[in-house]
Amino acid sequence: MQKRLFSLLLCLACSFALAADRSDILIANFEGADYGGWVATGEAFGTRPAQGTLPGQMAVTGYLGHGLVNSFYKGDDTTGTLTSPTFRITRKYINFLIGGGKFPGLTCINLLVDGSVVRTATGPNDKPGGTERLNWYSWDVANLQGKQARIEIVDKAKNGWGHINVDEIAQSDGKRMEEIRADVIYHETYRPQFHFTSRTNWLNDPNGLVFYKGEYHLFFQHNPSGIDWGNMTWGHAVSRDLVHWEQLPNALEPDRLGTMFSGSAIVDLDNTAGFQMGKEKTLVAIYTAAGGTSDASKGQPFTQCIAYSSDKGRTWTKYDQNPVLAHIVAENRDPKVIWHASTKQWIMVLYLDKEEYGFFASPDLKHWTHLHDITVPGCTECPDLFELGVEGSPTTKKWVLTGANGHYLVGTFDGRHFTPEGEPHPADYGANYYAVQSYSDIPASDGRRIQVAWMSGGSYPQMPFNQQMSFPCELTLRHTDEGLRLYRYPIREITSLVSPSKERKWQEIDLRASSLPLKGVSGELWDIESEFEIEDATEFGLNVRGETISYDVHANTLTCLVRSAPLKPEGNRVRIRVLVDTTTLETFGNGGRAVLTNCFLPRQNEKSVSVFAKGGSVRVVSLRVSPLRSAWKPVRQ
Repeated sequence: MQKRLFSLLLCLACSFALAADRSDILIANFEGADYGGWVATGEAFGTRPAQGTLPGQMAVTGYLGHGLVNSFYKGDDTTGTLTSPTFRITRKYINFLIGGGKFPGLTCINLLVDGSVVRTATGPNDKPGGTERLNWYSWDVANLQGKQARIEIVDKAKNGWGHINVDEIAQSDGKRMEEIRADVIYHETYRPQFHFTSRTNWLNDPNGLVFYKGEYHLFFQHNPSGIDWGNMTWGHAVSRDLVHWEQLPNALEPDRLGTMFSGSAIVDLDNTAGFQMGKEKTLVAIYTAAGGTSDASKGQPFTQCIAYSSDKGRTWTKYDQNPVLAHIVAENRDPKVIWHASTKQWIMVLYLDKEEYGFFASPDLKHWTHLHDITVPGCTECPDLFELGVEGSPTTKKWVLTGANGHYLVGTFDGRHFTPEGEPHPADYGANYYAVQSYSDIPASDGRRIQVAWMSGGSYPQMPFNQQMSFPCELTLRHTDEGLRLYRYPIREITSLVSPSKERKWQEIDLRASSLPLKGVSGELWDIESEFEIEDATEFGLNVRGETISYDVHANTLTCLVRSAPLKPEGNRVRIRVLVDTTTLETFGNGGRAVLTNCFLPRQNEKSVSVFAKGGSVRVVSLRVSPLRSAWKPVRQ
C-alpha cells in the first residue's frame, strides 16, 4: 500500500513539474511576408504585417522582431478586422503585446469562443499625446482550456488614436502582463518619485511660481474632480527645497466669470495694490477667468483677474472689482506679471491670439495700460519674461521672453518696449516640455532663475493621478559660437536625494564597438553623469532601463526616445547627464546646452544601465551613477 501511494505521489509530482515546464505555444509573431492563415477585411491592416512605424505615425516601440500588426495603414481613417485560424486553448494564459487606441469594441483584440467575445483588450490611448509603445497584456483562460477559439483584431475607429497595434501572441502557463500597484498614494507603480504630481486627478500648466519666506509656491492647473482635463482650478503645493512637496487645499476655484486658467503670482513688497492688512506681505495671483468654459460662466469672455493672500498663501480672496483687464481678443489668457524696478511699475505679458502677445503696465495691479504687441514665431500661450545676466560678462544683462513651448527670444526691455535681438530658439528638444514658467521673487542672495515645465502627454495607466511637472532647472545665459543661448540644468537640490555611500564611479574605460553593462547597478531612480572622449566611434552613449541615449558623432546630435538635439563636442568631449525617474528621462548635453525632456514607460524588470560604442572606439573619461531616494512620504489609502 505504501509503495503504491509513493508511486502515485511521484506520478502526481512529475505531472505538476511537466505542467509547470510546458513551453509556450506561439499563435502568431507576424514575422512572415504575409498574414499566413489570418483573414483581413477592410483596409486598416494592409496585406501584410507592418515593419514597425508607418508613415505619419509616432515612433512605434515595444514590439519584438521586425513585424507586427499595425492598423495605422494609410492613417487613422481606414478600418477593418484581422482574424486568426481556429486553435485549441491548452494553456492558462494568452499573452500578447498591445498598443494603440483605447476604444472598447472599436480598437481592440478579442478572443472568440463559439462566435462570442469572451475576452477583450484595448491599447492605452484615448486622448492627444500618449505613446505608441506596445505593452504586455494577459488573458486568464484557465476556465476555457480545451475549447476551440479564434482571435479577432478590430479597427472600427476613424478618430485620433483610431488604430490598434498587436504582436507576439502566445499561449502560456505564465502571465506576462505586469502587475500595477496603486494601493499606496505616492508610491504607485507609475508615480514619479522626485517630480511633482498632484495627489490625485489631472494636472497641467505650472502657475504662480513664487518664493516667499522660505517657501516655494507651486500653483498648477488642476481638475480636482476628474482624471482628465476640465473644471480648471488652481491647485497649490509648497516646498522648502523644490524637491519635497506638500499639497495644500486648492487656491482658486471656478466662479461666475469662468474657470481658473493659467497665470502668475508675485509678492507685493511695497503694497502697491493696497491689500496688505498687517505685517505679512501680500501675495497676489494674476489669472485668467476663462468665461464660457462652465455653466456658471456662459456668455462671459476670457478676462484677467487678481486674488490676494495675507497668510503666506494659505487662503485667497478674489478682488471684488474683477476683472482688472477686460477682454481684448479671442481667448486672451495666461498673464505673466513682473515688477520692473527701474520704471517702478508692474509689467504684464499676455497671450492674445495666434502668435501674438501683448505688453501692459500698471502701478497697482488693478489698472492696466497697453504698451505694445509682439509676434513670436512658432509660439503660443503661457508667456514668461525675465532679466538674466550673461555668464562671463558681469555687467551685461539681457531680457528673455519665452512661449509655452519654451522657445525664447533674447533682447532688451526698457519698461515700455521689448526689442528682440534675433529669432526664437528652442530650449528643449524632447517630446514632453510645455507651459514653461520661472520663479518670481527668489532672493538676490540666491540669484537663480529657476524654471518648471508641464511634462505634457505622459502616460500613467491605471494611476489615480494624471500628468506631472518637470524637475526644476536653473537657467543661465551664455556666449556660444551661435550667439547668446539659454542653458538648462537640474537645480543643485537634487543632491538631497543622493546617498553618497551608494554612488558608483568609473574612470578611463576604453570601449571598442561594444556594450558594457554596469555591474552592481540596478534600480529605477538615478542621476547619471558621464563624459566621453571621441575617438573613432560613430555612435556612443548610455542604455538606461531599456532606452538608449546616444550621441551621433557625424551628425553632432544627442538623441533620446527618437528625439534629437544638435550638440557640438567641447574639445572632442561630450558630457551627458540623465535624470531617471519612474516615468521620465531628462537628458542634458554639455551642461545644459542641449536638453531633451521625455516621458516613458519602462518595463518593470528593466533596471539596468550600460555604456556602449558603435563603429569604433570611445573613451569613457568618467561615469557616476547615483541612486536616488523617493521625495514622497507614502500615504496608504
